[in-house]
Amino acid sequence: MKQLLTLVLALTVALPLAAQTATPSAASAPVAAVSAKQRQAAEELLQAMNMEQNMNKSIDQMVTMQVQQRPDMKSVEPELRTFMTKHMSWATLKDDMVQLYAAEFTEKDLRSLTTFYKSAAGQKLLDKQPELLRATMQMGQQRLQQNIPELQQLIEKKMQSQDSRQ
Repeated sequence: MKQLLTLVLALTVALPLAAQTATPSAASAPVAAVSAKQRQAAEELLQAMNMEQNMNKSIDQMVTMQVQQRPDMKSVEPELRTFMTKHMSWATLKDDMVQLYAAEFTEKDLRSLTTFYKSAAGQKLLDKQPELLRATMQMGQQRLQQNIPELQQLIEKKMQSQDSRQ
């Protein structure tokens, strides 16, 4: 049970990255007053960005990846999918995301972004974005792994300094 709880927490942290969006929940973000036109423009933008499909794919990929990495979780895969869909799907987060985008961008900005995402270049960016994000994360992980000895030295030095003060 503890392993399942850890897995669910890991999924909730990782899902926004996989979905390529960092959207705080409405409960944690201040609710700005937005016009109906801004909300409509935000919804059109999110539609042009294929947000519903991307979020559904992300949920599927995250659950599949976790089950592949942890075969002991296979027996609870249906429950995991149900839970993630219930709390992290487009249907669940749509209104909060529309509000977030509408609050962050003017109606004019939203319409410009929608025009871009509907263009061939915008669609290409959407198609390539998951691959680019994966590659960027891999580069970052490799860079960190290459430099872990430096971090260890910094931490050891700091700890020794603190020990000598006590």
